[in-house]
Amino acid sequence: MFDRREKETEHWLHAAPALRVCGAELTVLPEGAVWWERERMLVVADLHLEKGSAFAARGIALPPYDTRATLGRLDALIARFAPSRLVALGDSFHDLDAEARMSAEDAELLSGLTRRTEWVWIAGNHDPRPSRAFGGVVLDEMNVGPLTFRHEPRPAPATGEIAGHLHPCAAVRVRGRRLRRRCVASDGTRAILPAFGAYAGGLNVLDTAYDDLLPGLDFHAWMMGARSVVPVAARRLEAD
Repeated sequence: MFDRREKETEHWLHAAPALRVCGAELTVLPEGAVWWERERMLVVADLHLEKGSAFAARGIALPPYDTRATLGRLDALIARFAPSRLVALGDSFHDLDAEARMSAEDAELLSGLTRRTEWVWIAGNHDPRPSRAFGGVVLDEMNVGPLTFRHEPRPAPATGEIAGHLHPCAAVRVRGRRLRRRCVASDGTRAILPAFGAYAGGLNVLDTAYDDLLPGLDFHAWMMGARSVVPVAARRLEAD
């Protein structure tokens, strides 16, 4: 389950079938990524690299280690899965000046990651022109088999869409305790991935922003804990 303290909730949370989107079987990882075994593909969304330094430039003090933390988690996943391809679903950089603010050490770490696998940058609204200095290929969207990878989800039906942008999270109450976690939201025809970035927040999947994407309550939220992922039916979720 989510973590050791939440183990007693296991009997209450009913597992849904494995995440399948238009026939493609995907594994949701507790780190906030998705693994497509058939294609040896690792998918992440909304890294928002250098968000901390962007806030600092506006006088909002945050520890300047978000890029290092985000890249470290990516490094660990690449080492674990050895993907043939990594797809970053847009807003990988918090803004167009992120590269200029990035430390030399972090820039070298990112360049090293992109050399270890085929790397695809999907353009986002924060980074419509992702830097090419770090290698990889920049695309507006990409089609692989039954799936389409893009940054911003489109109104239903968007069959086979894998997107980010909204930073989905979900909340559920168990035994009087409210748990709020990042999640992948999916109705089987599309999946919306959470933000992978260390400083990225989350928007509850019951917010009206999802009304045209996941109409009704016929979807699941794959909620992420420290070591596991729990699929929870939308009807059991709480709004913020």
